[in-house]
Amino acid sequence: MCVFPEQQQQQQLRFSSKVRVDRHSVMDHTHESAVLRKLFVVGILVNVWMMRGLSAAESFTTEPPKKPCNESRLQWEVDVCGEGFKRDMAHIDPQYRCNLTHFISEYHLFTLCTETKARLVHCYWPNPLVEAYIINIHKHFFSNCSSNLVDWVDPPENTLTALILVPVFLTMAMIALVVWCSKRSDNLA
Repeated sequence: MCVFPEQQQQQQLRFSSKVRVDRHSVMDHTHESAVLRKLFVVGILVNVWMMRGLSAAESFTTEPPKKPCNESRLQWEVDVCGEGFKRDMAHIDPQYRCNLTHFISEYHLFTLCTETKARLVHCYWPNPLVEAYIINIHKHFFSNCSSNLVDWVDPPENTLTALILVPVFLTMAMIALVVWCSKRSDNLA
């Protein structure tokens, strides 16, 4: 096969341009894979970060190890809260003690105090000790507040019959209306 020098130059030129294109595509491929590797690493780091529970809503500090509940100190702290509540309730007339609107803010401060003190001594809230104290407070201040139980009676038979039959007839009327409308639309089509 006879190759002229011009053809040989053209072939070499084509070969060298292919090599340049191949080098660029290799470089582009290498750059793309480096970007993908970086994105993969960032994705793993974000996943680990989120799995630890570090979100924008939480603080970045870790909690100190949990200490055991100091129940004797909790009893003393709850007594302090109770004494404050008793002082506040002394200012409220006993005839209004059954109406929550008259002492809701005092009761809220009392429960908030017991919750805060429980956390202070590393106890959960409410715990049996705090619940027992709150029950004693209720017995002391609210034992005379009995709820007036409503004696439920059936309505008269005429009213009961109307209350039963009206929904039944309305249901049957709606079913008839739907059937009539669907038959009418079939006839029009």
